Amino acid sequence: MRLPHAIPYQGSKRKLAPIIAQYVPRSKTFYEPFCGSAAMTIYAAHKGLADRFVIADSLEPIVQLQEAIVERPDATAARYKEIWLGQTDGNTGYFNEVRDRYNAERDPVDLLYLICRCVKNAVRFNASGRFTQSVDKRRLGMRPEKMREAVLGVSSLLRGRTEFRVGDWLETTADATTQDFIYMDPPYLGTSVGPDKRYHQQMTQEPLIEGLASLNDRSIPFALSYDGMTGDKEYGPPLPDHLRMTRLLLHAGTSSQATLSGRKAETVESLYMSEGLAEPTPEIIRGPTQIALAI
Repeated sequence: MRLPHAIPYQGSKRKLAPIIAQYVPRSKTFYEPFCGSAAMTIYAAHKGLADRFVIADSLEPIVQLQEAIVERPDATAARYKEIWLGQTDGNTGYFNEVRDRYNAERDPVDLLYLICRCVKNAVRFNASGRFTQSVDKRRLGMRPEKMREAVLGVSSLLRGRTEFRVGDWLETTADATTQDFIYMDPPYLGTSVGPDKRYHQQMTQEPLIEGLASLNDRSIPFALSYDGMTGDKEYGPPLPDHLRMTRLLLHAGTSSQATLSGRKAETVESLYMSEGLAEPTPEIIRGPTQIALAI
C-alpha cells in the first residue's frame, strides 16, 4: 500500500519510516513533537502502533496545516486547488505573491502551496518564522487532484484520534507516560550552527542532551533521528554515552543538498533508541531491497 503524504517536506522520514518502525514498540500515544510532514505518525497510524497521536511543533502554521489536513480535508484540498490554479507556467512572481501573503498572514494552506512549489521542497524559515525559500522554476508543485487524494488519505488515518499542539518539544510531551512513545526529528546540528540555518528555531546539543536525560528520568521510551554523515563529512559528534541510547546508522539515500551543489553523495543518518529498544549493529542499515554495508 502506498501511504498518503500531503506535505512533500525535504528531510521527511517517509522513506525511512519502515526501517525506524521496526524498533518502535506499540504504545497508547505516539508523540511527534518536531512534526514537519508527520511521516512517522502517518506510518505508525497505518501500522497500528498506537491508539492515539500527538502532532506538535514550535512553528504554529505547520501544526495548523496538519490540523487542517486531518480535521478539514475537503476544505483544505479545495483551498489548495484554488491557490494552485492561480499560477501560470513561467510566472514565478505568483509564488512570491503567495510567499508574501503567507509571511504576512500565516495561512496554513498558503504554506502547503509554498512547500510543494519551492526548490527541491527544501523548506527554509528564518528566526521569525518567515518562509524564505525560492520557487522551483522547473515544476508547478503537486497537482490538485493528487493533493486531494493525499489529504483525504491522511485524514482517514488520523481523524478522531489525533491532538495538535504548539510549543517547545518538552512542553508538548510533558504528559507522556511510560506507556507512550516519543519520536523526535529535531533540527540537526548541521543546520543549527554555522551558515546553513534552515529553521525558525535551532537545536544545539546542550538543550537536546538535557531534554533526553529528562525523558530517561521519566522512563519514557523514545527514538531520535539526529545528524549523521554525507559522503566523508560527518555532522557533529555522537551523543554522550551517559544517555544509555543505542545508536543505529540508517542509509538515507542521495543527499539533496549535495545534488543542489552539483555533487553526488550518500547520506547516513543516526537513529538513537532509548535503552532496551534496540541492539547495536556494526552495519549501516538499509531498506529491504538494499544490502547492509559493514562499517
